[in-house]
Formats: sequence, structure tokens, C-alpha cells
Amino acid sequence: MKIVYHGHSCVQVVTSEGKSLVIDPFLRGNPLAVTKPEDIQADAVLLTHAHTDHLLDAEPIAKANDAPVIAIVELATYMSWKGVKTIGMNMGGTIDLGFAQAKMIQAFHSSGIVLEETQQIVYAGMPAGFIVRADGLTILHAGDTALYGDMKMIGERNAIDVAFIPIGDHYTMGPEDALQAAEWYNAKLVIPVHYDSFPVIKQDAEAFVAKLASRGLKGKVLAPGESIEL
Repeated sequence: MKIVYHGHSCVQVVTSEGKSLVIDPFLRGNPLAVTKPEDIQADAVLLTHAHTDHLLDAEPIAKANDAPVIAIVELATYMSWKGVKTIGMNMGGTIDLGFAQAKMIQAFHSSGIVLEETQQIVYAGMPAGFIVRADGLTILHAGDTALYGDMKMIGERNAIDVAFIPIGDHYTMGPEDALQAAEWYNAKLVIPVHYDSFPVIKQDAEAFVAKLASRGLKGKVLAPGESIEL
């Protein structure tokens, strides 16, 4: 398996058979991204919630690849109005994509679509995270979230190989809470996400990884466009 970090919270999982899914594609709006939407080849697009910095490039990627967008029901319905294939699901559910299975888990955050022209906010369902299983490995994408106690239960019930955890603070949990989340998830490898894309979420990811090590946990900082092989 190959995992590519495209910056912010965008993660792409590529299986040994060459099938792939991309989570929360946000490339055009991220000044740190080195990948363009047209460079992404994906068989499915997973969305954790409806904020622009997580779904901006979902539509062009889905259309270019004739790939379905998988999201909570309300958000999937909204995306279907944009002319893309969608699969709506809900909290606790699992979808089998053939090459991977994705289970939707909770995240404590908000989720809405802001319509600037009409000054309206459209309800887009609950925010979420995903547990993706493929090639015999388990990958957790926490989504945008605050710290919550059930992270411990998720870690106890799943042998997580890689966990993507937000550390940016302000809009999600910050490094200290993320350290606790990492302990509870108990993943073999922790990769920090959702930081540095904007000034308000600037963080020292290397310092976070060093603190993980002090607690007996393995972490790794990935630059946008960088990948790892599992």
C-alpha cells in the first residue's frame, strides 16, 4: 500500500492493485499543495464533512475519474446536485468499495455549506472520520475533530496501522489534545494533519512527533506530496 499526503487533511490511499481513494481533497485553495486536482487519479472520493477546505476539489476529481463521492447522507445529496455520482452513508456504517472498506466514525466538529451570495448556511449532516481497511491494513482518518473519550474505544476495537490526526488547534484539537488522541488510538504510526495551511493553524509538527516519541509512540511528518509505503 502507498499513502500520499497532499497537504492539509487530504490523504490518498493506493492499494497494491493500483486502486485508490482520496479523502478530503483540498488542493487549489491550499498554498502549500504541490498537486493539482487534475493530477489525482482515484476510484472513490471520501468526504469527512462539508467545509470548503475539505471538499473544494471533490467535484472536479470525481467527474474526471467517474468516481463516486462517499459522504454522510445530507452531504452526498448536496454533491449529487452537482452532477457527480454519490453514495450516502451514515455514522457507524461501512461501505465496501471492492478494493477497500470504509467505516464512518464520529468527529466532534461542525459541518455546513456557506453560500456567500445569499448569506445562507446549508445543513450538511454530521461531521465524521473514516476507518479504511485495504491490503490487510487499517488506516484511520480522524477528520476535523476535538478530543473525545470514545477515541479510546475506537483504539481498543481496531488494530490501527496509521492514524491521521489534526493538530492545528483553533478549528480542531491542538497538539496537546492530539497527543492524548494518539495514545487512545494506539496506532502503529501517527501522521499529523490539518496544520500550517493558514496562519491561524500554524504548528510545529516535528515537535509534536518528538512528543509522541517521548510517550512511546511513533510519528512521522509528511510534506505535501510526500508518500509512505506500507
